[in-house]
Amino acid sequence: MAPQGLMLLAHGSPSESVWAFQAHPDVWLLVGALGGAYWWALRRGEGASRRQVTLFGLGLLALWVHSDWPIHDIAEERLLSVHMVQHTGFQLIAAPLLLVGTPAWLLRRLVAPVKPVLRWLARPLIAAVLFNGLVVLTHWPVVVNASLESELLHFFVHTLLFGSALLMWFPVLNLGRVPDLPQLGEAGRMLYLFLQSVLPTVPASFFTFAEKAIYRFYAEAPRAFGLSAVDDQQLAGGLMKVYAGSILWGVIVVMFFRWYARDRREAEQLRWDDVQAEFERSPAPAP
Repeated sequence: MAPQGLMLLAHGSPSESVWAFQAHPDVWLLVGALGGAYWWALRRGEGASRRQVTLFGLGLLALWVHSDWPIHDIAEERLLSVHMVQHTGFQLIAAPLLLVGTPAWLLRRLVAPVKPVLRWLARPLIAAVLFNGLVVLTHWPVVVNASLESELLHFFVHTLLFGSALLMWFPVLNLGRVPDLPQLGEAGRMLYLFLQSVLPTVPASFFTFAEKAIYRFYAEAPRAFGLSAVDDQQLAGGLMKVYAGSILWGVIVVMFFRWYARDRREAEQLRWDDVQAEFERSPAPAP
């Protein structure tokens, strides 16, 4: 078969609508299995708060939305920019929501078999290096072109990205739930996430300032939404920097105001305790 015919098999016909529905039962099965396992664990274990169940459910929803039609199909057949949205959804939305939604008792059971390894891998420096190193590696042209032409390799790449995201978030979201595994203090968590928002600007700059398409796959893919391959690539760089950075900065802002409010409450409580202690020390006035 001619090379052009092979590309049409890989990407679909150029005349095919970008919104043409494609079923992904493997995605439905995976998300359903995760949800079912969570429900079964809660029924058999110590349960979870309504907030935790809601957050875990939102994490499953984020995982499903970014894995299924139309994001999956547009990302893997036409546009690098949508592929960037997909990766951001896996790493910065689904991963932290699933982690926060897992109750402490269940988290301890899940990590117990790998705790010796996790005790080292989840250290902030190691986790950050692995996370950002995989982001760079999985955007290497050879890896991108090969993974987009192999479903098995693509699934493996997404699994690595998701796993590295769980490691990256663990020191931030452990919050004493697994006491003998790494966790950061308030200021450390904010600084750590700030660095995660800065480091991706390096690969993003290559997308933004490149004058020609970096990836053969997307250069030859059918176009969508009137975007050329270079326009799509520049948009991907902007999303990698601005969209992903906005999510991380949003988390930092929430952490800061919670920290500030808690410190203020503690300070007010301390002042009131001082007043009470002073009253106790001072004798009552004579009648």
